[in-house]
Amino acid sequence: MKFKNLLLLALVATALMTCSKTELGTPETAHQQDPMTKAEMDQIIEEALLSKNTVYYWRDASNRMLWSASVSSDSVMSLGYQPAGFENIEERIHEIDLNSEEWAAARNRLVDFVVNTTNTAYPGLNASAEDLFLNLDEEYLPTLDVRIFNQEIIEQLREMPEVRYIEPMSYAMGGIERRSGSGCGYSPASSIPSSDFTTVVPNAKVPWNFSHPSMNVPGAWSTSTGSGIKVALIDTGTSPSQSKLGSEFNSGYSAGRNLERLGTHVSGWWWWASNDGPDDACGHGTQMAGLIAAPRSTTGTSLGAAYNCNLKAFRATTDVIINGGSEKDGVRDALVISGNDGGVKIISMSIGDVFYSSTVADGIFYAHNRGKLIFAAAGTSLSWTSWWGVIFPANMSQTVAVTGIRDNMNQRCHTCHEGPEVDFVAVMQRASNTSRTSLTLAMSGNQPAYVGGSSAATATTAGIAALVWATNPNQSRSQVLQRLKNASSNYPARNGSFGWGTINAAQAVQ
Repeated sequence: MKFKNLLLLALVATALMTCSKTELGTPETAHQQDPMTKAEMDQIIEEALLSKNTVYYWRDASNRMLWSASVSSDSVMSLGYQPAGFENIEERIHEIDLNSEEWAAARNRLVDFVVNTTNTAYPGLNASAEDLFLNLDEEYLPTLDVRIFNQEIIEQLREMPEVRYIEPMSYAMGGIERRSGSGCGYSPASSIPSSDFTTVVPNAKVPWNFSHPSMNVPGAWSTSTGSGIKVALIDTGTSPSQSKLGSEFNSGYSAGRNLERLGTHVSGWWWWASNDGPDDACGHGTQMAGLIAAPRSTTGTSLGAAYNCNLKAFRATTDVIINGGSEKDGVRDALVISGNDGGVKIISMSIGDVFYSSTVADGIFYAHNRGKLIFAAAGTSLSWTSWWGVIFPANMSQTVAVTGIRDNMNQRCHTCHEGPEVDFVAVMQRASNTSRTSLTLAMSGNQPAYVGGSSAATATTAGIAALVWATNPNQSRSQVLQRLKNASSNYPARNGSFGWGTINAAQAVQ
């Protein structure tokens, strides 16, 4: 029966993308129309992005557009809930007991409503809660993944006091994302000019930008190497072929630390889908892990800013854009796991999207409320970025937004986003040659790869924060953040595009 129901649900979703309501035989209603085309929705979204210079919020969409965006992808929506009248959930989300009477009642009311109205709209479907809801066993966050095919159900849900939000999970905007890079596919550098690194004992390469006078990461290592601090990296995973993030994680001058490799991304909604595991199939996560925590080894590889820190690396996405429902779930779940790990002090997220995702934001609220210092990339695009500002989740006040600049200190890197939400910057690119960026680990071997953008700036800054926190592990997040500000190039002023500026790591650890 479950297979039959799932097949019927898939057929309903497919039919909605190609047929009118009369062709489907669905009930006549005053509001149900043909879905909007993707071109129509993309135009509305891009106009909003251009006019407001901020991310797109699904709360601004009409009921018809929400429904159309859902059925044009996979018909799965995120449904945030709460007991009627509950207040200040952003500050209290980490304290919620979802099994308590009031929270269970709110959840059950919505589940029963969706099941009953779906079966009324589509006689013969006979869908159960397990057919329509994909995460009824969610333990920590009041958010549900649910299949919805009918516009009237969305309209009614948006009026219910138990509903915080309802958003399509997998809608991707083609126009914007064709201009953005997936962040995958980097290879080891064929050659590296000697001016792009220095060599330190026992035989490790220090990327040139680490030694830039405004950052001076090597100057911090006599005081701190990040020992005892755990950084969670939420990205595309780490490569099993890169021994520096495996058997050689503790090598050379890096010893006595821990590496955890986890996977929270699942490729697909169907019952046969399984967790993808921790392995990086993109390359981006491996590069970010290298910038944060690559060992100070004997083999000529580039080292990380905090080469003695502990690392908890997640495969939560397939690339840097959080635009698939399974990616949103993967990122959200990684945030909860990191939030519940008492050893994690810092979370690094060199990923994002032009859409605000409330289910991912719930994960941000949860981890932030548990004291984690969350760094997020302001945005990196392949081209046409001058009009575009800081992406999600870097635009949230609960995250620390980071972008990259050139070594002349007054230009963003050519693919980097900037804006008033930016908190810090890191030197990531030669002003004279945009191809000469930072150095990090490749997917395998000892030859470094070049990497830049706000992604690399974010991971590097997370590593610097680990150096600072390691000088006194009992510090609070606010104390560490203040030390980073105090050692920044613009402080106490704040620049409208580059925030507090670059962090002098040697000064920050004092």
